[in-house]
Amino acid sequence: MNQKFCDFMENYRGQTLAVAVSGGVDSMCMMDWLAKMGMNIVCLHVNHGLRPTAGDEAAYVASVCKKMKIPCHIFNWTGTKPTHNLEHAARDARYSMMIEFCHKNNIGTICVAHQSDDQIETFLMNLGRGSGLGGLAAMRPVHTRDGIRIIRPMLGVSRAEIKKYCDDNNIKYFMDEMNDDPHYTRVRIRQNRHLLNDKLGISDARILLAIENLGRVRDIIESDVDTMVANVMHDNYALFDASFLFDVGADIRLKFVGTLIQRIGKNVYQPRLNSLKIALEKLQNDCKFTLGHCTIRRLGQRIIIVPEGSKTSFRKRHEKNKKRIQG
Repeated sequence: MNQKFCDFMENYRGQTLAVAVSGGVDSMCMMDWLAKMGMNIVCLHVNHGLRPTAGDEAAYVASVCKKMKIPCHIFNWTGTKPTHNLEHAARDARYSMMIEFCHKNNIGTICVAHQSDDQIETFLMNLGRGSGLGGLAAMRPVHTRDGIRIIRPMLGVSRAEIKKYCDDNNIKYFMDEMNDDPHYTRVRIRQNRHLLNDKLGISDARILLAIENLGRVRDIIESDVDTMVANVMHDNYALFDASFLFDVGADIRLKFVGTLIQRIGKNVYQPRLNSLKIALEKLQNDCKFTLGHCTIRRLGQRIIIVPEGSKTSFRKRHEKNKKRIQG
């Protein structure tokens, strides 16, 4: 068993943990390790119904859980599936069902099995997109989604180590044929990533170190941004002076506006970097536009961000805030 994994999970001992188990090698290994550590776990499996083997995978996960005496809950993604961005829609559906279960059952944490190879692939994909700091820092070991903590204890473990453990311990797992389909960018990166080390001497360890360093900078910036956000948020809208925004550095400005839009618009993700840059350009002058289910307006030196469809009256909002503070 990987020591980094064990050290990470010791912080969650004594809690009831939901474990996302697809039936693939990563999640089967994670569930086995958690069980061997004596953690209190509940298995959650989502059958997306997208592959012929989906039913077999769900039945297998349930049977393994029965043998291991682990509670298991199977969710089925039903209804019409989108023809575009199917992978993204499937991920959102999966998280939505698992998070709803956790809220109903008073479980505060979900373990997911992304590992170090996934982390490197995410970094390289985002690098190819020209992502900023948030994208290049890749996946967080811990973050919150809809009030539920999502943890990734396998980020310090390689795919090769995971596969060897399962093979050595006769742990059966299913292979997703999409993992070998070069139609997907992630698969092409996976198949050719070795060239970075073979041709340029850029090892996986160096890439992971860069991701760790970027993540540390991201955390510092987000701490500063959280303080700024707390100073301008009023219930479900934000109201502040233009100088409050433009007197700080560019990276802080981008993250500040992105965070406000994410929270006020109740979005899972912040707008893309290019959209935020365009928004900041507009906010140099008087303007009114929508982005991320929000209406954003500047009039004179005042900027307001409200849920899309809400009124953007500066005077009424200002008077309301004065009464709230005085009261």
